[in-house]
Parts: sequence; C-alpha cells; structure tokens
Amino acid sequence: MPLSIFGFRAMWSPGLIIVLVFLTILYFLITVKWRKDFKHSLPLKKGEAISFLIAMLLVYTVIGSPIDLMSHIMFTMHMVQMALLLLLIPIFIIMGIPNWLWKTVINLPYIKPIFHFMTKPIFAIIFFVLMFSVYHLPILFDYIKLHETLHSLYTFILFLSALFMYWPLLNTVEDEPKMKNLNKLFYIIANAVLITPACALIIFSNTPFYATYTDGAMWMKAMALCVPASTLQGLTLSGPELFTSMSSLEDQQLGGVLMKIIQEIIFAVVLGRVFITWYRDEQENADQITQDALKERQRLYGNQF
Repeated sequence: MPLSIFGFRAMWSPGLIIVLVFLTILYFLITVKWRKDFKHSLPLKKGEAISFLIAMLLVYTVIGSPIDLMSHIMFTMHMVQMALLLLLIPIFIIMGIPNWLWKTVINLPYIKPIFHFMTKPIFAIIFFVLMFSVYHLPILFDYIKLHETLHSLYTFILFLSALFMYWPLLNTVEDEPKMKNLNKLFYIIANAVLITPACALIIFSNTPFYATYTDGAMWMKAMALCVPASTLQGLTLSGPELFTSMSSLEDQQLGGVLMKIIQEIIFAVVLGRVFITWYRDEQENADQITQDALKERQRLYGNQF
C-alpha cells in the first residue's frame, strides 16, 4: 500500500520546514550580521556553515521526510531514524556552531554548571546509554509512542543526551575541559560496548516486543503522532503488515541489526578522526622536540667555538 494515502502533511511535514528555515536564518543572523555584538566573536568559517546546513538537512530528512512516517509503520525504520538522529546529527551540530558562540552559551550563569556536569565523560556516556536503553524497554516504549507530548519530550532529552555524549570527543572550545586522545579511544569503545546489550536483546529475541508495531489498534493510535486524525479516520487499516512483507519479528531483528551497523560505521569514522588528530599532535610534538634539540646544540656549539 502506498504511503501517499496518509497525505502530504504526514509525508513531508511542511511545519518542520518552516521551523528549520527560521533556525537557519537565525543562525546566519547571529554568526554573520550580529556577530560583532558578542565578545571574542570570529568570522564564520565555511566548514562551520556547511556543517550546520548539513545538520538542518539531516534533521528534516530524519524527522520531516517519509522516513519519519515509515518509522511509525516499521520498527526497522524507527531504528534507522534513531541511529541518524542520535549518532550522526549531533556531530554536525557541534561542528557547525562556532566556538565563540558555544562559549557564549556555555558561560551563561544557569547553563555553565549544568553543562559542565552533563558533559563529564563518565556521566555523559552512562546518561546516553541509559536513556537509549530505557526508551526501548517494551512497556515504556509503547506508552511513550501513544502520547505525543511525552514522545516529543523524551526524544528531545534523548537528543540532548547524544549531544552531551559527543561533546567530550568533539569539543575544541578554548578553556573548556579537553579529553586526551587516548582516553577518547577508550570512550568510543566503551560507548559501542555499553549500547550493545540493548541492541542484542532486540536482535536475538524470539518474540516481537512492541505492541505499537504488532497490535493493530495500538499501531493506529501510535500513527496519530505523525498523521492528522482527520486523515486516519478516513482510512481502513489493520496494521503495518499492509506496508511490508516482513513479519513483526523480522522487522524488529532487522531494526536492531541496522542500528548496530550504523553505530559501528559512525564510531569507526569518529575513531579514525581521533587517530588522525592524535598522529598530527604527536608529529608536531616530535618536530618541536627536534627543533628545540637543534637550537640547544647550536647554543652549545656557539659557546664552545
């Protein structure tokens, strides 16, 4: 059955387009036009602007395009959506916002202590893994999926936890605590390991967990989160089996597998970036030591002769 039966609004979320366009305009106003009103501001870099625009495009793709609609129909697409929303988009958000703007926000009186606590590496990783794992407990997952406000709130907090988790890895803001490159490697590995049990339970289960993807009545209620009620009332649907040839169990297992694969790919890229940065730092340190040694030899040689 085609997705077009749910209508243009459910498939393309025109309201989200307006919000993202507004945020993009506000971003360029702050970083370009109003920049001089902020202390220690610097010209916007091309890479920062590109990263932010990629983030906005990804946000729309993940929660504004038919991917969002499909995530309410199939658990597989839900997990793909979660993987991109939590593991990819935060990277571009952090890289897209200039350091001087990050510093301005972080140093706000009520923000600073909370932000520094939430981005402590050990707490950040535990908080993220806990929020993700608890969300996918069947009882809580089905309850959240049936309540629009709670679903939006939990998704927002989950996204914030992902930002906090990535901050120790990507932070380059002056005077902010920095994690050593070696610790970053252990941090990434620990994250991959700690999130594995939640994915493993989903992958290796012999029965489908989530009633909002297996029970027709609950599935229809959950669909109300992204499809206008007036549209749903005019449709006669029994459940997600009308849109996929996979069984509920196969859909669930594939979702867990894709989540883990996407996570490993993204973390591998981040790990590679850490290795490259580490190598460059070591080379710079080695070059500096060599230069210092040469200067010392020249000083001693000059004294002797």
